[in-house]
Amino acid sequence: MGAVEKAAPVVAQQPMVALLGNPNCGKTALFNRLTGARQKVANYAGVTIERKEGQFTSGAGNQYRLLDLPGAYSLSAHTPDEMITRDVVAGLREGERSPDVVVCVVDATNLRLNLRLVLEIKRLGLPMVLCLNMVDVAKKRGIVVDAAKLSQEVGMPVVETVAVKSGGEKALVDALDGLWPFHESVANPLAAIDAVSVEETQREVRRIMSVAVKDSDDRGNRSEKIDHFVLHPFMGPVILAVLMFCVFQAVFSWAEVPMDMISGGVEHLGVLVKTHMADGVLRSLLVDGVLGGVGAVLVFLPQILILFFFILVLEDCGYLPRAAFLLDRLMGGVGLSGRAFIPLLSSFACAIPGIMAARTIQNPRDRIVTIMIAPLMTCSARLPVYALVIAAFIPDREVWGLFNLQGLVLFCLYFAGIISAMAVAWVMKRSMRAKRNQPLMLELPAYHWPHMRNLAIGLYERAKIFLMRVGTTILTLMVLLWALSSFPGAPDGATHPPIYYSVAGMLGRALEFIFAPIGFNWQICIALVPGMAAREVAVGALGTVYALSQTGDELANSLLPVIQSSWGLPTALALLAWYVFAPQCLSTLTVVRRETNSMKYPLLMAAYMFVLAYVATFITYRVALALGG
Repeated sequence: MGAVEKAAPVVAQQPMVALLGNPNCGKTALFNRLTGARQKVANYAGVTIERKEGQFTSGAGNQYRLLDLPGAYSLSAHTPDEMITRDVVAGLREGERSPDVVVCVVDATNLRLNLRLVLEIKRLGLPMVLCLNMVDVAKKRGIVVDAAKLSQEVGMPVVETVAVKSGGEKALVDALDGLWPFHESVANPLAAIDAVSVEETQREVRRIMSVAVKDSDDRGNRSEKIDHFVLHPFMGPVILAVLMFCVFQAVFSWAEVPMDMISGGVEHLGVLVKTHMADGVLRSLLVDGVLGGVGAVLVFLPQILILFFFILVLEDCGYLPRAAFLLDRLMGGVGLSGRAFIPLLSSFACAIPGIMAARTIQNPRDRIVTIMIAPLMTCSARLPVYALVIAAFIPDREVWGLFNLQGLVLFCLYFAGIISAMAVAWVMKRSMRAKRNQPLMLELPAYHWPHMRNLAIGLYERAKIFLMRVGTTILTLMVLLWALSSFPGAPDGATHPPIYYSVAGMLGRALEFIFAPIGFNWQICIALVPGMAAREVAVGALGTVYALSQTGDELANSLLPVIQSSWGLPTALALLAWYVFAPQCLSTLTVVRRETNSMKYPLLMAAYMFVLAYVATFITYRVALALGG
């Protein structure tokens, strides 16, 4: 009697569905569409790579757990992200449950590149569903994929989805319900992936394409016509420079009215508090600590939102990969590839996501150098400092009847950060003896109008992050700074404001010996200390310090006239130069430590940025003094 083959046991708990695919295939949009708010984000154990998991219930009442794996081009991993994806799919990640089914998401407009990953995963022998995403865009471009033939060729269910549209995920959910109940399965060894050569895999991809895909040969589409100008060797860089220039002009021009409204509201609130509260410690805390500090930072929210509006528009419409392509030659001159552009661009928001985005860089030396120069990109935390000093000391007038002078200065500060980053990269690459550049491979998505929903969500998240920092980190530091600036108080017969005799005043006067050569007074020195926690705190700190520096019952309604009367132009220019290179906030240094798994790099970063900041500020201050500033 022959042996009876036992059936695999049925999965007793919610089946785990793993979403996997190339970067920019719409995988995360599909994850958000399926899970909505029912998702949680954490890090994989021992690394800083993000782990996103959610839940959803199908129309048939079946419940699923959904895991959004980091994007990968191949399971022959070359980056930390790809290693995590490979280990999770193969069931080799300690403490991580193996997926019960893999949903491989592919971009229907770029199927040739995506199919290599599909064939590699298939060799692991796991249950699979092929999700053909962006089929609407493919049809507009004359690309028709026969889902039935593709399913026959790859040997798995194939469904069509449009992740950005409501209901666009229904076919995938129905396919998963069709696999119910799920049975436990074990992946084949990873050696199965390498059993077939890359060349043979590519031949198989071409064969499948010839059978299942029909292309209208209409390659003169809108995107290619636009790229004829946007990627032109001469016109392309000019267009990029003009776009960036217009962004910084708008940051000042468009934000003026809402900033005045916020500033007026904070000032009015301060007057109300002073009018209806008796003089004392509590009133000083509210007016000098909370309103004088937090209010000074809150006023810059419109400028930050305008800056991110343009960045989100350029990203959503498909321009940013083109910018990376345009900058590849420039960055190659300093030893980097255009692949570093996206992490560096992310650093304009905050250095932390920029540093984390460097994981996608395969070359270890390139990755380290990108991490080390990312903080030199002008992050949004610097913007309040720039805006304050520029508004106080740079006249609001037109240049050549076209440009706003304040916007020009802001553009120059951002440009100075970029140039300094390229210079540091040039030095580091040569000191690390890495002269061979890695070729740039990028997908250029089709141009399309930005999705208003995506823009609204992006701006909402940015405003939420900023306001949370104002309401937590900045408020806490402002209250602490107010306490240090108010006690122990002035002695009898004091000739200076009370803050002069406080703990903060003593610390500021001690630091003044170090920073006096670069034009900083003791009030600025006090503000630099909490600025190590978050750069934008420096503006709030200045607001608190100068509010407490007023003699008698005088309280400036605005920080601008106070610093205008207290500083000279050389000091103002010196402070701008300092913040181009200012040493990093502690949270950034912590992330560098985690990403590099070494204390050497955060210490080196803090040291070299302090030296650069001090030298640049010293030169700026002395030159401004010599020119009679």
